[in-house]
Amino acid sequence: MITSVPPQDAPRRPPRTARPDGVPRLREPGCRLPAPGETEEFWEAVRGSGTPLVAPDPQGSPDHRAVTFLWRGTPATRAVQVLPNKLGDPREPEGNLMERVPGTDVWHWSLRLRHDWRGTYDFYVDEGGGPGPGTAGYWQWLRSRPRHDPFNDRTLPRRWSGTPVSYAELPAAPGGQDWQPRPGVVRGRVAAHEVPATKLGGGTRRVWLYEPPPGPGHPAELPVLVLLDGEHWQPRLGLAHLLDNLIADGRVPPLVALLPESVDADTRWSEMTCRPEFAGFLADELLPWAAARLPVTDDPARTIVAGQSLGGLSAAHAALSVPGRFGNVLAQSGSFWWPDGPQAQWLTERIARTPRLPVRFRLSFGEQEWVTLPAARRLRQVLAAAGYGDASYREFNGGHDYLCWRTELADGLVDLLAAPTP
Repeated sequence: MITSVPPQDAPRRPPRTARPDGVPRLREPGCRLPAPGETEEFWEAVRGSGTPLVAPDPQGSPDHRAVTFLWRGTPATRAVQVLPNKLGDPREPEGNLMERVPGTDVWHWSLRLRHDWRGTYDFYVDEGGGPGPGTAGYWQWLRSRPRHDPFNDRTLPRRWSGTPVSYAELPAAPGGQDWQPRPGVVRGRVAAHEVPATKLGGGTRRVWLYEPPPGPGHPAELPVLVLLDGEHWQPRLGLAHLLDNLIADGRVPPLVALLPESVDADTRWSEMTCRPEFAGFLADELLPWAAARLPVTDDPARTIVAGQSLGGLSAAHAALSVPGRFGNVLAQSGSFWWPDGPQAQWLTERIARTPRLPVRFRLSFGEQEWVTLPAARRLRQVLAAAGYGDASYREFNGGHDYLCWRTELADGLVDLLAAPTP
């Protein structure tokens, strides 16, 4: 089992040595842009079609598209930057600056992307009132002003607060239909509870509890999903709709979901960095609390701990620390690089030196996650060498993004709950 951890004052950031792949920017947009005097007709057409504009690949590939992001500027607009999730190098931010069509209010930026890409994106608009371009502090000031795309009605809630974030999906990308409430589907019950959390320093921790809809097909003991960052997955993204739909379709059995709150960014960094106390809370306090209220299984092979980013790292650490309670890890974009510095990839190193445990892994990472991928690919190799032959690993065409994680989560639940158990 994995119990010890490196010092808590390890750097709280991903490693900065890796660099992203080059952004596949196009010199010419894939669509016709207006000349001076044609802008009103152009914007009227854009309002009807929505953005970004998607056109055939200029190189003729059926598996790629030209994707053009647009912004309508004002006379005060000095610069516009667009940042699709992980498609850009933060150390070379000028690479994501849009260009203005001379004599118009049309700002544009085009990429060549594979047709299964999807991602969220923000605009950062300089309309004066701050440092000038090229001066100290300019990029930091500009990045403090995110805006969504006014010509795109597809949005997701932002992680902690603020306006929703826009997103785009190309034709072959997995869709989010399973996350939408469906007429006629019987609903489960969701309620927030305060769960004793002595392992986390006392007091209580808010947890959202999902109970499946009543029905004759329930197993005697219900499978359990523990999904970290519960305050985002349920109140903001509506996990209950997904579970209702998967159960109604027969793709997963009726199950119970426990979604503990991560409180805030500082608490999250403190607890979700391979802390034994957090694993102890999940195994010794949260699961028994649920078992006292519902007929949940105590079979680790039917119990899943899931998370994303630091939550993915923490989910793996919990299962490896308490394999008698968690037999399945479902992680998207786990921060297995942690911590930065001499003890980098700490959890992976422990797996390499520990006998195989009865834990099954289902891992996925975005192809544009240039910080996370090197550690992810090494983890895959270490798991195989350590005897985890049933570990599943895949890379999706996207970034570090809830838009991707929600479909990866759905597919992972189906895989782990529908497949034969070890």
